[in-house]
Amino acid sequence: MDVIRIIISLFIPPLGAFLKVGIAGHFWLNILLTILGFIPGVIHAIWLNVRK
Repeated sequence: MDVIRIIISLFIPPLGAFLKVGIAGHFWLNILLTILGFIPGVIHAIWLNVRK
């Protein structure tokens, strides 16, 4: 499941963040980062999915 979430995070960062943390602060932060620039949103979503 982790690999699938990372792949989803590459294409739709908010969905990848949502699958990991649900509707929490990191999800809303990821939406903001994705709006401000797609790459920061991707980096944040991948970071969320890689950390334990």
